[in-house]
Amino acid sequence: MHSLYAPGLFGPRSVSFAVRSNAAGTEGLLNQMRHAVWAVNKDVPLASVQTMQAMYDRSLARTSFTLVMLAIAAVMALVLGVIGIYGVIAYSVSQRAREIGIRLALGAQPGELKTMFVRHGLTLAAAGIAIGLGAAMGLSRLMSSLLYGVSPLDPITFAAVPALLVVAIVVASYLPARRAAAVDPVDALKAE
Repeated sequence: MHSLYAPGLFGPRSVSFAVRSNAAGTEGLLNQMRHAVWAVNKDVPLASVQTMQAMYDRSLARTSFTLVMLAIAAVMALVLGVIGIYGVIAYSVSQRAREIGIRLALGAQPGELKTMFVRHGLTLAAAGIAIGLGAAMGLSRLMSSLLYGVSPLDPITFAAVPALLVVAIVVASYLPARRAAAVDPVDALKAE
C-alpha cells in the first residue's frame, strides 16, 4: 500500500508576523493588514491578531496570580499576628491585675503602665522580627524567579515590613495597656 502523504513533505501551515505601528490594536490597522494580505492571496485568513501588550500580559498572568496569592497570604499573616499579639498582651494584663492594682495604689502613673506593656509587646515583636527577617532572607533566594525589578534582598522591603509590623504591634499592645492603666486599684486588688 502506498501513502499519498510522504513524511516530511508537509510542515506547519502558519506564519507569524509582528507589526510595529502607532496604530497598534486599532480596527483600522487590522483592516489594512487584511487588505494587504488578501491582495496577495484571498484564501489566507488572519488568526490570533493581538497586540504585544496582550501577549505580554498573558505571559505574566501566572506569575501575577502567584504574587497576588502571596500578598493575600502576607496580609492574612499580618492580621493574625496582630490579633495574636493583642491576645497575648491582653491575657498578660488580665493575669497581672493584682500587680497592676498594687502599682497604681503605690503611685505608679498610668503612662508608666502603658509604657511597660507596650515595651513588653515590642520585646516580643523584636524577637519575631529577627526570626522572620532571617527566614525571609533565606527563602527569598528560592523565590527570586518570581521577582521582577526587585532584588531578593531588597533593602526597602526589608526595612518597610518590620516598620509596619512595629506600628501594628504598638497599636495591638497599646489597647490592652490603656485598659490596664484605667483600672481602679481597689477593683484590681479585689479581683484576685
